[in-house]
Amino acid sequence: MIPEFIPFTAAFLFGSIVGSFLNVCIFRLPDGESVVFPGSHCRACKKLIAWYDNIPLFSYVFLRGQCRHCHAHISRQYFLIELTAAFLFVLFYHIFGATLVGGIYLVFSLALLVEAVIDLRHQIIPDEITLPGIILGLLLSGLIPSLQGQENWMNGLGASFLGALAGGGFLFAAGFLAEKIMKKEAMGGGDVKLMAMIGAFLGWPGVLWTIFVSSVLGSAAGLYLRFKKGEQYIPYGPYLALAAFMYLFYGKAFVQWYLAFLGL
Repeated sequence: MIPEFIPFTAAFLFGSIVGSFLNVCIFRLPDGESVVFPGSHCRACKKLIAWYDNIPLFSYVFLRGQCRHCHAHISRQYFLIELTAAFLFVLFYHIFGATLVGGIYLVFSLALLVEAVIDLRHQIIPDEITLPGIILGLLLSGLIPSLQGQENWMNGLGASFLGALAGGGFLFAAGFLAEKIMKKEAMGGGDVKLMAMIGAFLGWPGVLWTIFVSSVLGSAAGLYLRFKKGEQYIPYGPYLALAAFMYLFYGKAFVQWYLAFLGL
């Protein structure tokens, strides 16, 4: 019998490796760079990083957050994203086990993480993740209708399509109306497409939860950042991502309870 700690340790280690790739996506996608070529390199001196300096988590600590060649500071983000991804792998294994549904939700959550960090850093949400994400959410919901709480492929695909339409459509309409009132852009196209991706994976109940919770989180944080920090632009993507992630663990049960309470 395999000791219980072994699969959790394996999940943590593999998650940290995936986190290393997520860092590549976060740093390169906003600049239109390939996430495959060239290999990992120092962003300051451009020298390729040897394998022994590219071990997730360990190398950052061993090198004390500096490049071995030019001693340039390495962003803490590398370590934090690797650690977060490792934690997510352990969390999803603990909650869902080694199941296909758990794996799908994990990939979805990792995509949300990348989108959120890029939006925080650059105030953009790259189409390279959201557009394939929408298609993937639709396809998987047809192949695995239980993702949408359905029993056949047609209902699963239909629920996913309705979720994508409801999510993207609501934010588009809200942004269009706010733009007419305030005479300036109020909702970026990236947010609309991100919400459509969330709807494709979580369906319309997930859309309801995500819009409500992200509005509360975003409003609270926005007031603080605007009046305490003087920030003029508040990225909305991170709050959408956090709310969607919360839905996987808390929101789904709450929405089902609320709909039953209303008799729907």
